[in-house]
Amino acid sequence: MNSNLGQYFQLLWQSVVFWSFALICYSIFRFLGLSEEQGIIITDEYKELISFSNLLTTSLAVGLAIGILYASIEFFFEKIVSKKLSLGLSLLLKNSIELVVTIIVFTITLTVVSSIYGIDIKTHRGWWLQDKTIWGILFFILLSSFVFSFIKIAIERFGSGVFFKMLIGAYKTPKEEERIFMFLDLKDSTSIAEELQHLKYSQFIQDCFFDLNAIVQKYDAEIYQYVGDEAVISWPFKKGIKDNNCIRIFFGFQEQLESRKSYYIQKYGIFPVFKAGVHGGTLIAAEVGTVKKELAYHGDVINTSARIQKECNQHKVPFLISGSLLDKLTVHKNFSTSFLGKVLLKGKQKEINIHSISNA
Repeated sequence: MNSNLGQYFQLLWQSVVFWSFALICYSIFRFLGLSEEQGIIITDEYKELISFSNLLTTSLAVGLAIGILYASIEFFFEKIVSKKLSLGLSLLLKNSIELVVTIIVFTITLTVVSSIYGIDIKTHRGWWLQDKTIWGILFFILLSSFVFSFIKIAIERFGSGVFFKMLIGAYKTPKEEERIFMFLDLKDSTSIAEELQHLKYSQFIQDCFFDLNAIVQKYDAEIYQYVGDEAVISWPFKKGIKDNNCIRIFFGFQEQLESRKSYYIQKYGIFPVFKAGVHGGTLIAAEVGTVKKELAYHGDVINTSARIQKECNQHKVPFLISGSLLDKLTVHKNFSTSFLGKVLLKGKQKEINIHSISNA
């Protein structure tokens, strides 16, 4: 519940800021200096109405209203509708609902303005069908809504920090970064795939990763990539060690799955159990590709994280962490750690310390 509330408020402030800014820009570009345009006469009763301060106030009020309503619609679609519909159909349906909401907001706004300034503005049923100005505004809002949706998709794909860095070309040349990586893998995936068969198994993995996505923002995490039944999660180093995010996310994911245990048992007859390995350090980040551009990380940190995760089966534990990363964390009393010794990971020449972590 707290996670959903946090996600909603994050979406809410982004939506309010975006729509307030968008409508202020439209007001400036469309109406500022309107009285000076050739062939346009502004009567005295409208001069006060289109003053810059009034336009700014009205734009902020409408932006606030649309931002709140659109954020609520977006959140509803994220949590309920998007899983059931294709991206294109979801966007089409969402924008159609937003169009209706926008007309209602403008009708209420013009009614209030008409009452305050004593101006006869027609807001009867269907008024917007004959008003060319409102169609221009609606078209602008529709385009802006698509822009907002695609920016949001890009941020979800790369993470907010990474997206804006890519936007300014920060990764055009390889860049050294400190990051933490977690390799999260489904336990007994081969036998589960054989039992469920490929179609139902794919749905099973979809549901698991849907639950993972429900909690990643709570722990400041980014999904780097999905590889079959494995998810690779990443953090900038400071965000990963803050509040033990790189540990807490694993147990948060377990709790999320546990909350939907009856769903998994009823639909699949199987409850998913995951194992994870986590490690951090310095590696190289670079923008790669032209046809399918993406951010790639290169370095020993990724290989070590993946191989630590493979050791889970060997030691019969669900969660392993490197000693070097554990030393950077302050593990609170809710977790207990156990030193499992030094291991020589495949492909490595130097042994590393590994520890298991469990709920205390």
